[in-house]
Amino acid sequence: MRKGKNSMTRELLLAFALVGLIGNSAFSADAKRPPNIILILMDDMGWRDVGFMGNRFVETPNIDRLAKKGLIFSQAYASAPNCAPTRACLMSGQYTPRHGIYTVVDPRQPVGSHWHKLTAADSKSDLATEVVTIAESLQSGGYATAFFGMWNLGRGRSGPVTPGGQGFQTVVFPENIGFAKDAYFDKSGNYLSDRLTDEVLKFVETNQDRPFFAYLPDHAVHAPFEPKEDLLKKYERKASANKDRRDDPAYAATIEAVDQNVGRIVETLARLKLTDNTVVIFTSDNGGTDQYTSPLRGGKGQLYEGGIRIPLVISGPDIKKPGGQCNAPVSSIDIYPTLLELAGTAAPKDQILDGISLVPALRGESDLQRQRLFWHFPCYVGKATPSSAIREGDFKLIEFYEDGGRRELYNLKNDPNEERDLAKTQPEKTAALYRTLRSWQTETGAAIPKEANPNYDPKAERPRGGQQGGGGNRGGGQGGKGKKERGE
Repeated sequence: MRKGKNSMTRELLLAFALVGLIGNSAFSADAKRPPNIILILMDDMGWRDVGFMGNRFVETPNIDRLAKKGLIFSQAYASAPNCAPTRACLMSGQYTPRHGIYTVVDPRQPVGSHWHKLTAADSKSDLATEVVTIAESLQSGGYATAFFGMWNLGRGRSGPVTPGGQGFQTVVFPENIGFAKDAYFDKSGNYLSDRLTDEVLKFVETNQDRPFFAYLPDHAVHAPFEPKEDLLKKYERKASANKDRRDDPAYAATIEAVDQNVGRIVETLARLKLTDNTVVIFTSDNGGTDQYTSPLRGGKGQLYEGGIRIPLVISGPDIKKPGGQCNAPVSSIDIYPTLLELAGTAAPKDQILDGISLVPALRGESDLQRQRLFWHFPCYVGKATPSSAIREGDFKLIEFYEDGGRRELYNLKNDPNEERDLAKTQPEKTAALYRTLRSWQTETGAAIPKEANPNYDPKAERPRGGQQGGGGNRGGGQGGKGKKERGE
């Protein structure tokens, strides 16, 4: 066993389960065993890209049925504006400064690139092995654990920083099932979301008699898209009657393909009579690009709402108000403590968990007790420059490290699209939030970019399209109709 990990032998865990020493689920006190958990994490799905969040162009009937049976979190946030840091926050339950993964480490945009005004903070590329992941915590509670998809927290197919070294007993990368890097289709014409779901269903079938945790971070809906031909034609017909630039046929087809597989998962749970004791979570790793996030401001890579607002629904047994909404701000860091409480598993010793459990909201017992949320993104990616943010109540402050630490203040209740900067008209509120943000940065050891970049060239152009980085050093797929380049 690795240093710093809370773990037990498989035999001891099974023995504990047999004698009933593993705690019952907090979600259903009468359950014979802790609930099964399926966590579906989309890549680059924006806040309004599914029906239950108001999209009327894309058809997502299966995801919407989850929402009707579950609880919708209307103000859900990713813990960072791009994929790797949010995934690290989800796996660790910690804000970015604690684990040090601030962005995707991309050789195409090294620290000190010519268009960077400041020397950005260094970002780790691997989640430290000392971090006790949610998979390890659940495994210690008797769960079978499995990973299917995109990791982005350590390179390689095996080793201590890969899923297999971080608590997942079953590991399936796209490459394991015949897919080239970033391809949506394999050489035989199989679609990646379909094949990953095939593997999830095999795992569920095999482990139906014990608690299981299946983590499905799909490659979808990352661009460039390679949609299924029939779905693409369907949405091309629909788009011909619309003039909304957000209604992209290739993007919509990619989303519906995911929805079809959510339906397959739900149907399998029903067939195996597991529905009543399985929690299904559907969410995303960051906002979409600004083409798709309107009317919210900004997109992936930015700390404006469009870059960090995401869909989140949790469905499962004993939801107090199926189809209801929780309007409290929540974040990716909240998934870890929520799953611990659902599973009746103790938090790891000596590891700070920054999130809060969402179980009180699921059970309708009380409002979530949260004062504020934080983001720290001291890096460059796409259009974004190094920045931090705090949300406290209805107010959100963003600090931009270029140009002397400019600050912007918004009232999200009155101005959810962040069109009216209140920093000058409400200086006292701006100053108070800034002090709180600074205190949090000090407490967490946040890396603050301060030094001017000696390589900065004001005439240098930012990389465009697929060269913008931030997607795990991923290139395009194998091509296909509807393929569309966009920033990582």
